[in-house]
Amino acid sequence: MNAVLGHSQRQRLAPVDMALVILFLLGLYLGVSLQITQKIPLTCAPSGAAGLMLLWRRRDQIEPAHLAGLLGVVALYLASILSATDYSFLSKRFTGLVQITYSLVIAYALFVTLVRGGRDQIAGILLGFCLFIIIGCLLENYAGLRAISDKVRAHLYDASQVYDSDLRDRLLYGRIRPKLFTSEPSAVTFAFTHFSSVWLVVSTWRHKFLVYLGLMGCGLFIMPGPTLMLMLLLSVPYLMFLSGGATPGSAVTRFIGATALSLLLVVAALVIGRSFFAERLNDLASGKDASSFFRSTGPMLVAFDIFKHYPWAGAGLTGEPFIEDQVLNVFMNAPGFQSAWQIPRIAEALTNYFWLHWIYLGLVWGSAILIGLSLWLRQLGLGMPSILYCWCIWAVLGQASGSYVGPKTWAVLIIGAAAAVLSVQPQRQLARMTISSAPTPQLHQVSA
Repeated sequence: MNAVLGHSQRQRLAPVDMALVILFLLGLYLGVSLQITQKIPLTCAPSGAAGLMLLWRRRDQIEPAHLAGLLGVVALYLASILSATDYSFLSKRFTGLVQITYSLVIAYALFVTLVRGGRDQIAGILLGFCLFIIIGCLLENYAGLRAISDKVRAHLYDASQVYDSDLRDRLLYGRIRPKLFTSEPSAVTFAFTHFSSVWLVVSTWRHKFLVYLGLMGCGLFIMPGPTLMLMLLLSVPYLMFLSGGATPGSAVTRFIGATALSLLLVVAALVIGRSFFAERLNDLASGKDASSFFRSTGPMLVAFDIFKHYPWAGAGLTGEPFIEDQVLNVFMNAPGFQSAWQIPRIAEALTNYFWLHWIYLGLVWGSAILIGLSLWLRQLGLGMPSILYCWCIWAVLGQASGSYVGPKTWAVLIIGAAAAVLSVQPQRQLARMTISSAPTPQLHQVSA
């Protein structure tokens, strides 16, 4: 036991690495892009800069198997765009390939760094971000920070990216939701939900689940939004696949207990959602909520339509122009679609990266790439429960974010992988020590 604790205490990140991790997470939070060419934007630019510096600092710790797995995944994506229909859109799809390669590379750099840090260090950074968001939103709501935030946002983002639905927020929530230097309120709630859910996995606090529920409660009162309800759902895969780790002899008992608690959490999410977002849910039920349609219902219907027409390779990476007419046709014939809803760009109407995976890649290549990514996670040191955890949180958070080829999407998967490694590794070491310290049976020779 002392050896395990000693090992965890020796794993520490240098101050420079911690600063770069913070910069990476800040880039995910802000989502600021730089246009490096006319067609290729550098999305989450601070994350890109931090990721490249982390990659350089960890260059001696990059394992050949990890690199081979990453190149294999990129090769699968390349094969998928070469398999997609109509080569006149190949240039646009190749742009998507460049973006997703960039996103996977910097996410891997963050992974290599995080797994060599102390759990208390990583948990401290994540909790610090959550507290920063809570305090910042309080200051924006009650202490005049909104004016400063709006000025900064006007300089960081294009006019088309800046959220302008404050009147809708007043009608649904009774107030203007905080944006805290981001382009829209959902960016704040997404980052808060993501970082707090990873903190739940990494933290070693005894009563961390109560703190997690407290964070959720603060979020619901300070920055209301349906995305926060995902916090309860994100705790379910943690309880199912990671909680208890590799404790010998407890797998069945832990699974039954986790299943029962998970069902209670799902019911609680429905009840709390009804209490805090009754107006929003009523609009959704009556087909009046455009945001929910474009985030969930619409992309799902388009994905099913893609399975019928392009099951082999879908629309290709960032292939919205190829299926523009098809998307409009699906939307216009959908039961919940309102003709008054405006669609300036098809890419803005498909804001769910889980369904974009299937829209871009189709049923065949979509499945092949999921398998390829899972094999890469295996090479990174994850067991099957941890891989299932990663895909569960990736799918859940996909209901609140688009930009499939962007760093935010793949940071969800790879940060989840790092959290799983940090969470399970000490328990595996303890299990191995327990087995190795068990007395060895003695064989006694019986004299005839």
